[in-house]
Amino acid sequence: MAKSKIAVTIPVSDTCLSRLSQSYDVITLPAGLGSGSPEIDFSGVWAVLTNGSTGMSDGEMDRLPDLKLVSAYGAGYENVDVEAARRRGIHVTHAPNTNTETVADHALALMLGISRDICRRDRRLREGAWGAIRSARPTLSGATLGIIGLGNIGQGVARRGKAFGMRVAYTTRNPVTDVDWQHVPDPIMLASMSDFLVIACPGGPSTRHLVDRRMLAALGPDGFLVNVSRGMVVDTAALVEALRESRIAGAGLDVFEGEPELPAGLADLDNAVLTPHMAGRSPAAENAQIDVFLHNLAAHRNGGILKAQLA
Repeated sequence: MAKSKIAVTIPVSDTCLSRLSQSYDVITLPAGLGSGSPEIDFSGVWAVLTNGSTGMSDGEMDRLPDLKLVSAYGAGYENVDVEAARRRGIHVTHAPNTNTETVADHALALMLGISRDICRRDRRLREGAWGAIRSARPTLSGATLGIIGLGNIGQGVARRGKAFGMRVAYTTRNPVTDVDWQHVPDPIMLASMSDFLVIACPGGPSTRHLVDRRMLAALGPDGFLVNVSRGMVVDTAALVEALRESRIAGAGLDVFEGEPELPAGLADLDNAVLTPHMAGRSPAAENAQIDVFLHNLAAHRNGGILKAQLA
């Protein structure tokens, strides 16, 4: 019996492809739907695995006449045209809370890495330095942690910050119930209060360049910025300028505008720690994300209930 066809339009691990291929005929397009050869036959493709960054447009849906299900691999789905899918009768799902703990762990790693200057001092020590790099550096204990967005990931970062002895405050449109951290309605005011400002809000038009020159000025020369959200939330040109001129102390960045290309100016800065959009990647997170997708594939075919359905 022939396996039904699905498409994967993002880079995924061999483990993921192996698990999917056990039950489905998988078309792999790791650079997106438009990257494939014109000869690829998309007829019969009824499900697509994508993510928030790559997304799925109305025009791309038009290329898949048999499409019934679009699934975002993680929590983000900002570039999936949910309304277009709804008009077409295509279901959309995502996978919230599958990589929350991994992303929160990574945010803390970036906070420690940049504040303690671990990456640069590792390099300098290997070059023979010692005394010149044993200067005092800021630490987390007793510092104020400001968090932009307090969803699952933001709350995970807050719990970790509290465990490190940090004062925690956050900004959202409305206070989050059942938490005892300080709510600050104005993001710029939050930045001015913070020693560490962590971005954990969704991407999308409403948050594009939310962190701009004004917010970086409010964070100030002793403040550190960490972004595990989406690159578009930060005005990259303003950030590079602030880092180069030491108008903020440093930045830990897992996401970038225009990724996978590294924005101009960042690579030469010693006061930035950079990772390649991997905060949500761990074996545990990956298995949880695959489990959600496999469940939704089976549920759609068998008339079951989809997990984390958006449309």
